Amino acid sequence: MNTVGVAALWMIGAIASFSTMAVAGREVSDRLDTFEIMMYRSMIGVLVVMALAWLTGRWREIRKDQLGTHLLRNLAHFTGQNLWFYAVTVIPLAQVFALEFTSPLWVIVLSPLILGERLTAVRGMSAILGFIGILVVARPDMAGINAGVITAASSAIFFALTIMLTKRLTRTQSITCILFYLTTMQLVMGVIAAGYDGDIALPDPASLPYVVMIGIAGLLAHYCMTNALAIAPATVVVPIDFIRLPAIAIVGMLLYGEALDVWVFLGALIIFGGNYLNIWVETRRPS
Repeated sequence: MNTVGVAALWMIGAIASFSTMAVAGREVSDRLDTFEIMMYRSMIGVLVVMALAWLTGRWREIRKDQLGTHLLRNLAHFTGQNLWFYAVTVIPLAQVFALEFTSPLWVIVLSPLILGERLTAVRGMSAILGFIGILVVARPDMAGINAGVITAASSAIFFALTIMLTKRLTRTQSITCILFYLTTMQLVMGVIAAGYDGDIALPDPASLPYVVMIGIAGLLAHYCMTNALAIAPATVVVPIDFIRLPAIAIVGMLLYGEALDVWVFLGALIIFGGNYLNIWVETRRPS
C-alpha cells in the first residue's frame, strides 16, 4: 500500500475518534464547561502519554529544540478546541462539522507559505468540491447565524493553523514528542483557564466515563492525524477528513433526533468525489 493509502487508514481512525469526542463532549456539557473539559482531557492524555513513553522507552525522543513551535501549535489547538466544544453543545453536530471543514481551504491557501507545499490544480479542485458539498449539507443563511455558528466557523481557522504547525513539527519531532507537549502544555492552559474564577467542577460518577472517553479519543485522534501528516502532504490528508461530515450527521440523527435529509447524502457524494479525485491523482504520481 502506498503512502496515500496508509494516510487514509490513519484518517479513518481520526474520524472515529473525533466523532466519539463530539458525542461525549455534548453529554457532559451540562455539568462541565469547555475549559474544564479541556483540562480533564489533557490530564488523562498526560497520564497515557507518559505511561506509553516509559513502557516503550521513548523518553529520549522528547526534545526541547522546537518549544516555540510546540507552544504556538498548542495555543492554536487549545483555542480552536474550546470553540469547538462550545459549538457542539448549542448547534447540530453536522452543522458544527460542516463549518469546521472550512479549515482545508485555509490549509490549502496557507500551506505554500507555511509548509512550502505546492498548490496544484487538483488539490485546489478537491478542496473546492469538498467545500461545495459542505454548503449543500449545511445550507447556511443569515437567519441561522448565532454564537454556535460563529464559534464553529472560528474554530476552523485555529484547526488549520494546528494542522500546518503539526506538519512542520513532524519534520524534526517524533509523534511521542508532539503528543507529550500537546498534553502537558494544554493541561497547564486548561488549569489556568478553568481555575481563573476559583471554581473547578469535579466530574460526577455519571460524567466520569464521558470525560475518560474524551481524553482517550482526543489523544487517539491526534495520534492518527499526526501519523497521517507525517507520511503525506497536508493538502492530501485534510480533504479525507471530509468523510466525517456524513458520518456525524447519521450519529446526530440516531442519538439526538437531529434532522437528516437528502441534502446530507448529496453533499456527502460531492465530498466523496473531491476526495476520490485527489487520492486518485496522488496515487498515480511518481514516487
